[in-house]
Amino acid sequence: MIFNESKLAHKYLDGLKGLEIGGSAHNPFGLNTKNVDCHASMDTIFKQQEIHLCGEALPIDILSQGDDLPVGIESQDFIVSSHVIEHFFDPIKAIKEWLRVVKSGGYVFIIAPHKERTFDSPRPRTTLEELVGRHCGTILEPEVDVEMHWSVWITQDLLDLCEYMGWKVVDSMDQDDKVGNGFTVVIQKK
Repeated sequence: MIFNESKLAHKYLDGLKGLEIGGSAHNPFGLNTKNVDCHASMDTIFKQQEIHLCGEALPIDILSQGDDLPVGIESQDFIVSSHVIEHFFDPIKAIKEWLRVVKSGGYVFIIAPHKERTFDSPRPRTTLEELVGRHCGTILEPEVDVEMHWSVWITQDLLDLCEYMGWKVVDSMDQDDKVGNGFTVVIQKK
């Protein structure tokens, strides 16, 4: 099984070069990207799921935490991620890092799971105040399963975070055009 490519991603990112944070073989974007992953092993739960779904795992081009990228300032045309931002305890730090490496006028393209269309539905939504507290260090990261979704959102929650942070949102979709269980937010670096 391989999921569809995103027409919205192609609208903004075709002809550009960028990084995909946590890319997977079964969920390709069909863009000119290098895959960033924090695990070198192909035995992780995520890589094993890729192999189960489509018979292969996407090779890793850059071994790194997705919120601390070993690339230069304004060295990329875009960052793309699908169902990854929720795995960062501090998503503000992650998006700030992505904006650091994106050229002026470039894009941060995020697909995040929608609370009402995933297994997160019974969980409470993550508030803006909590996200700011995590980023400022007033809320500390607890020791829990690393596979957990730290943040649970509906589309408006991420849009509210972008507005609070002063990030320019140029497009969004309440239901993503890849898998359909998430939403999309496209940020353009000013």
